[in-house]
Amino acid sequence: MKLEDILATRTNKTIYRYEDTVVKVFDKDHPKSLILNEALNQSRVEETGLQIPKIKSVGKVDGCWSITMDYIPGQTLHEMMKEHPEKNDELLELFVDLQIKMHAQTAPLLTKLKDKLVRKIQSVTELDATTKYELLMRLESMPKHTKLCHGDFLPSNIIINDQGAYIIDWSHATQGNASGDVATTYLKMTLFYPELADKYIKLFCKKSDTALQYVQKWLPIVAAQQLITAADEEKEILYKWLDVIDFQG
Repeated sequence: MKLEDILATRTNKTIYRYEDTVVKVFDKDHPKSLILNEALNQSRVEETGLQIPKIKSVGKVDGCWSITMDYIPGQTLHEMMKEHPEKNDELLELFVDLQIKMHAQTAPLLTKLKDKLVRKIQSVTELDATTKYELLMRLESMPKHTKLCHGDFLPSNIIINDQGAYIIDWSHATQGNASGDVATTYLKMTLFYPELADKYIKLFCKKSDTALQYVQKWLPIVAAQQLITAADEEKEILYKWLDVIDFQG
């Protein structure tokens, strides 16, 4: 297999198009366990019946682990928003409806969101023990749900074509409380789509009949775990979310 058509370059991987497939080739030093887990996660999400790219194979390309899946033609929601900003309200409705539809699914074998957040918070070196303790206590107090959560639900991970909307990139998929997933999307929207972030969270809460304050209680928790991979300029914003809301509130 000779791969030449690069679709995207990301941290730890390069994504190629090859005929009617997408081949995600990981760097040689990327842990095999994470790659196999990503393929397993996506396979488990396939079983929900949602429109997502299906895994074709897991193998190696030039000595590097790779995941091959369906190529989904179309435009990302991100591209559509940039090309047609006048349609952003309509596109945001589609985005929120899709997230609500996703949260209605269950994938019982996925890692639990709470367990993942506990591990992440415990590993954040920038936070002191007291802050970690208060975050973990808040997390423990949150209701336990089993809804399908994406973990990186953004317009760039939605592809639209004549067959409808497809959700891609399931490497962070978990099962858990939908409001934790929404809080993660909101935080990332404040970084990458600041003009749409507040509209998004209000629209989600309205459509799903969720109290805004309930989603906001998740913000310090998900902000803490985002610190692990955030760039320096992003960390400034994340620290504000850690400070804005009183942990005991």
